[in-house]
Amino acid sequence: MNSLIKDNLIEQLITQYDEQIIALSNSIWDIAETRFQEQKSVELLTTFLRQHGFHVTENIADMDTAFVATFGTKGPVIGILGEYDALPGLSQVPHSATRQAVVDGGNGHGCGHNLLGTAGIAAVLSLKDLIERGELQGQIRYYGCPAEEGGSGKTFMVREGVFNDVDIALTWHPNSFASIFSFSSLANYQVYFEFEGIASHAANSPELGRSALDAVELMNVGVNYLREHVPSNVRMHYAVTNTGGVSPNVVQANAEVLYLIRGKDIQQVDDVYKRIVKIAEGAALMTETKLTVKFDKACSNYIPNDILNRLLYKNLQQVGLPEYSNDERNYAKEMVDTLQPNEIAAAKAEVTTLAGSQTIDFDKAYVDGVFLNEIVPYEVSNFTMAGSTDVADVSWVVPTGQFFAPCFVFGTPLHTWQLVSQGKTSIAHKGLLYAAKVLASTAVDLLSNPVLIEEAKREFLAETKGSYVNPIPASILPNAHNKKDLL
Repeated sequence: MNSLIKDNLIEQLITQYDEQIIALSNSIWDIAETRFQEQKSVELLTTFLRQHGFHVTENIADMDTAFVATFGTKGPVIGILGEYDALPGLSQVPHSATRQAVVDGGNGHGCGHNLLGTAGIAAVLSLKDLIERGELQGQIRYYGCPAEEGGSGKTFMVREGVFNDVDIALTWHPNSFASIFSFSSLANYQVYFEFEGIASHAANSPELGRSALDAVELMNVGVNYLREHVPSNVRMHYAVTNTGGVSPNVVQANAEVLYLIRGKDIQQVDDVYKRIVKIAEGAALMTETKLTVKFDKACSNYIPNDILNRLLYKNLQQVGLPEYSNDERNYAKEMVDTLQPNEIAAAKAEVTTLAGSQTIDFDKAYVDGVFLNEIVPYEVSNFTMAGSTDVADVSWVVPTGQFFAPCFVFGTPLHTWQLVSQGKTSIAHKGLLYAAKVLASTAVDLLSNPVLIEEAKREFLAETKGSYVNPIPASILPNAHNKKDLL
């Protein structure tokens, strides 16, 4: 397909769905459901896709909030990944430069997944239209992926073979700038350590008690000492999820701590995990309590694909960054004033790292102090981000391309009330539609030139060498411990 024809067609096709897609995104923002609880969001998305001619299969990989929507029967299979889960505790009034919850303690889309999921739907709608018009041949699939935040929904889907016949996977993530996701990520395990002791009167008969809370505290102290003796890229985060009660006059008979362990790959994570288990066992011995280890979820490190990244970068440039009105810029300035200087500095540092040997002139690219008016130059990177993503496991079984699109004022950190506030603005919607056009344009390039698919597959095979092992044990079910409020 001629490049000019392709770009014009995609622009026209996505534009006709603008209002519906934005309304869908706003509805999901309003619902704000956390990991494995996204039933209402899924109902909205699947109903919309069915109404537009997609065949939808629900209840994928033992998850009632995972689904696949398919159109087309011939040609290569392009999968576009969507997410729609929110975060606990981030409820926020939209369009506001002041911290104010809609519902105290409620949920909020602090990672922009209301935008992420609906941009993918806009993309597959335009691709479906091209297939129906005879302009394109291929199979388009939208993968509804739950529980990216703390649940590794895609890793469970990979384990069950959901992506086995996909040729290429594409996705994106909302951010405060445009760039290619050109780097690796940290692998992780998420594990509960539950201690069971004996309750007793803390004053009258303390000698009869065996404190599960003491065991948790001793375990945490032991892990804190371990921090000096692990590789510098290892991260060990914990949250005490059960302190055993609120009365200090009762020896706590039950207590629990949740650990999220990160490393450069699953082998490194597993090595550290085994040491943490020994520390937990030691804490149980010291307190004469019973330890139960509950493996919750895991994900691997992400593998970038240079062939796909170059294609995505070309389309980021060809589609062109969003343009903003004076009203949008004025609102953006109000939001910038809520950010700390070190948050903006951190965003600049990230952009500089991604640009590698190429330079970003911030005096030029950040001249208005609210938006980065330049796409971050792309080059192959050896950088590893300190966070994790379950897209990583998809990248181990399918050549995967991923990018960032600007949906927020520059420097807005993820998982913050400021990001939630911006999630229903026209600024966010422009980023959503920009991402949709890049996804659709890249899929058209791949289906129009299958040689690119084969090149991406060759690179993928050279990188993975068929060595993938899913990091979640077969015995572990999604959300096996029924926890609703984890990040």
